[in-house]
Amino acid sequence: MSTQAKPPSAMKMAVRTAVILFLFVVAFTGLLSAAYLWTLPTIEAAAAGEKMKLIDEVLPRVGYDNDLLKDTVQLQPAAALGQNETSIAYRARKNGEPAALVLEAVAPDGYAGKIRLLIAFAADGAVLGVRVTQHKETPGLGDYVEPQKDKNKEHPWITQFDGLNPGRIDAREWKVKKDGGRFDSVAGATVTPRAVIKAVRKAALYVEENRQQLFAPARGEAK
Repeated sequence: MSTQAKPPSAMKMAVRTAVILFLFVVAFTGLLSAAYLWTLPTIEAAAAGEKMKLIDEVLPRVGYDNDLLKDTVQLQPAAALGQNETSIAYRARKNGEPAALVLEAVAPDGYAGKIRLLIAFAADGAVLGVRVTQHKETPGLGDYVEPQKDKNKEHPWITQFDGLNPGRIDAREWKVKKDGGRFDSVAGATVTPRAVIKAVRKAALYVEENRQQLFAPARGEAK
């Protein structure tokens, strides 16, 4: 009399399926982790490249000889910078001496909302360069604060800050000419430049007030 193998129970089938699925998930997660670790250096290098591309617009590399992305200081939220969260400032040095500082600031009162800025300051507090990194200003009207959109390619509006030092210029001059200041603006589009001018000056004063902390020697260097 022949006997036939009994089919596995539903419980055994469920356990086997669960084990197979678990092994598949483990293997798949391992492959994803390996792929992430393998591509991480490339991703980080690309991010660093994009960051340096922006910084190069406000601070030429000939002005410093240190690794800017590794010589940083964390800034606490500051109303003077328009920041409600921590941010990073990058410190440039030449032959070990403070040369410049690059930080981010926000003009909260743009025509269409916040205008994010990247600003470079010399060690004496003078503005070396300003760039708008993010905004929602009206295309063809208020967006001339962005060099790429400015019709004046020879002297873009944003370059009017270059070389200015708030400690040596009367506060009344930090306005558009329409308001009695020194800055040019496009007729019918003054809300945007007003916001940027105010934000740059406030950031410059912040740097002046916190000079000792911001330009402190890097770790391991003598003070």
